[in-house]
Amino acid sequence: MKDIVFCSNNCFVLYSAAVQAKNSENKESVPSLPQSPMKERPPKAFHQYSNNISTLDVHCLPQLQEKVSPPSSPPIMFPPAFEAAKVEAKPDELKVTVKLKPRLKAIHSSLEDCRPPSKKWKGMKWKKWSIQIVIPKGSFKPPCEEEIDEFLKKLGTTLKPDPVPKDYRKCCFCHEEGDGLTDGPARLLNLDLDLWVHLNCALWSTEVYETQAGALINVELALRRGLQMKCMFCHKMGATSGCHRLRCTNIYHFTCAIKAQCMFFKDKTMLCPMHKPKGTHEQELSYFAVFRRVYVQRDEVRQIASIVQRGERDHTFRVGSLIFHAVGQLLPQQMQAFHSSKALFPVGYEASRLYWSMRYANRRCRYLCSIEEKDGLPLFVIKVVEQGHEDLILTDTTPK
Repeated sequence: MKDIVFCSNNCFVLYSAAVQAKNSENKESVPSLPQSPMKERPPKAFHQYSNNISTLDVHCLPQLQEKVSPPSSPPIMFPPAFEAAKVEAKPDELKVTVKLKPRLKAIHSSLEDCRPPSKKWKGMKWKKWSIQIVIPKGSFKPPCEEEIDEFLKKLGTTLKPDPVPKDYRKCCFCHEEGDGLTDGPARLLNLDLDLWVHLNCALWSTEVYETQAGALINVELALRRGLQMKCMFCHKMGATSGCHRLRCTNIYHFTCAIKAQCMFFKDKTMLCPMHKPKGTHEQELSYFAVFRRVYVQRDEVRQIASIVQRGERDHTFRVGSLIFHAVGQLLPQQMQAFHSSKALFPVGYEASRLYWSMRYANRRCRYLCSIEEKDGLPLFVIKVVEQGHEDLILTDTTPK
């Protein structure tokens, strides 16, 4: 005999298997609860529970757990006032005096204390110290970089890299070697083969102007004029920065103009010390650093032609992996046979190229290319130079 529980709204009723058998006989009738449990007493296995919980109102309030305060730290012991730190002043050095004034105060738990009331601060003693730094008047000279380098060398605790090779490139205007200061002549720009100019030396020349793309125009014109002009400050040739005052003949190098305290303006004009206004000017330029892209406008084709045509070549002309050694020449009677619609084939032409090897997949070798004459026609020769093998010579009547 098993009991079965039925749930209807807020009432829970437990029927036994015997009652279920009686209800199964009459399937059409719907089972209902007995109206009067006192008149008809159910068997012992019958139980009825009727609980109406719709009128109950339950309130559950969260209980906050008390935070456990951390253990109090031990009091900090400060040195007495008569043992205050003092720094003795040395000649030509910075003098610092530290004064410590202790003030004893016992902190008790009161309304003024902003700390949580769970912490116990009663009985803790604290000391407040006021520090005063007195700097006497005097000149203090910090050590320079050379002194610091000498001191580090004596200690022998630093690793210094190998010295950088000296830059022997010389500016055509101011005749100074190497790149200049950023707030001065600035970096070197290439003008021609082995010809270099400082950026500001070229930019502040009278004839030179800058395009929106950053190209400097008329740099060569300023260089030719500077070869005949003498600087008013150093009395050397190459001066190109002149005074903007009408009928003033004072002209300087850019670096010499800074040393002579000339006044530079934002509209790229300059006034010499004789004509500059007194005091400061709102349009005065005091910072000369140039971080934008600036280059010298030049004829690349003419420059390459001048490099190739030079008899005595002290420089290597290289385009990518192709290195030119000799251009060669053509005689008048060779013109018809030694050219095509797209190229010339001068006799004596020689160049070398680093390219992938024909023997090994992951190795490069050197290919020496030259043009010779045979029976009045050009002969193209390729000499393969590879380490560990004999030189291989390939010839043909066409460059392909």
